[in-house]
Amino acid sequence: MEYLTIFFGLMVVLFALGVPIAIGIGLTCLTVLVISGGIGAIPAELFALQMMRGLNSFPILAIPFFIFAAALMNVGTVASRIFDFANGLVGFVRGGLGHVNVMASMIFSGMSSTAVADVAGLGQLELKAMRDRGYPQRFSVGITGASSVISPMIPPSIALVVYGWQSGSSIAAMFMAGLIPGFLVGISLMITSFVVSYWLDMPRTPWPGFRELARLFWRALPPLLTPVIIVGGIWSGVFTPTEAGAIACVYALFLGFVAYREMTWTLLLEVLSRTVRFTSIILFIIAIATFYGWLLVRLRIPQELAVLMSGLEMSNTAILFAMMGFFLLIGCFMSVVEAILIFTPIFMLTIQALGIDPVYFGVLMVLTLSVGVITPPFGNVLFVLVEITGMPFERVVQAVLPFLIPILGVIVLLILAPGLVMFLPGLFR
Repeated sequence: MEYLTIFFGLMVVLFALGVPIAIGIGLTCLTVLVISGGIGAIPAELFALQMMRGLNSFPILAIPFFIFAAALMNVGTVASRIFDFANGLVGFVRGGLGHVNVMASMIFSGMSSTAVADVAGLGQLELKAMRDRGYPQRFSVGITGASSVISPMIPPSIALVVYGWQSGSSIAAMFMAGLIPGFLVGISLMITSFVVSYWLDMPRTPWPGFRELARLFWRALPPLLTPVIIVGGIWSGVFTPTEAGAIACVYALFLGFVAYREMTWTLLLEVLSRTVRFTSIILFIIAIATFYGWLLVRLRIPQELAVLMSGLEMSNTAILFAMMGFFLLIGCFMSVVEAILIFTPIFMLTIQALGIDPVYFGVLMVLTLSVGVITPPFGNVLFVLVEITGMPFERVVQAVLPFLIPILGVIVLLILAPGLVMFLPGLFR
């Protein structure tokens, strides 16, 4: 296990020094190669071949498609249409716009695919509405940040795509498995909003009536159909998750250019530019992480870890609690996709040896790592909220941290009740 110490220790040092994630992983791999037998022991061509192997994958093609579709959905009035419908649906319930915030995030998750996209697109609208109606800023910022954790769980999710590809699990099964946990996180946050409303003044909007609600629903129907098309098509077997990404792009273009006529060629070029930049970063990290995973297997680190974990006199539940505690810590310092790429190859043989379903483990892993987007010191959503609100970083952290309690409660529930995760995938096995 000496190489495992180098793999983790050197990476942590490099990340702490501010070295970019992909460069840090690459330098760690080269260091381990030199120590384990010299860099010349492996042909240089193999580096490039292993990196290309990681990118030469049909499921990975879904990533740029979903990024492009999400960027298109962030243009124009899509977010406001969803927010208005959610407000009509639950805004009259005690807790008011707290419920609206969560409900809108649950709907928008079916288009945004990442927590940061959720906050950047829908978050500004939610915070403005809550500020205009006199909601306490601390509560508004907290519920907005916490509700973004739902995004990586609701299809299409880039994190679930990456885990499915890395672990060899069905991406369709991952999408199905993420639905119930995502809704449970939303429900837990809405319960929290309801309870807090007894201490804070949370204005409620009047019940709009069925006629107005029907109008709001009709106005929001086209974007609401996006997750229905994606999930329904995959569920029914009409198309694969990768093909679903392409269809989502075509549908988003149709909404922008034809249905709403809010998209221009200038805006399209800006969206394409953002998509290329974001995609290139993710794919570069995937390429480096593929070589990292190959080197782990070559040095038999996952196999040794599996033997070690199997020999522990602990139940699978206790081991899962320990692993999720580890991922909570990792999520504070590393993005979800990066952590999945690094740690999936390490733990995969271990969970298989323990008899834990990889799909179930993946959902737990993604949800637990996703908590990191709202925890210091490197939570991406926290920095977006600082930019949107102008609040100091410390105050944003204080606002968001109390909402970790219901999310952590859901993680505990999922560990104790695996059937909640595996119910939907089990219907199609």
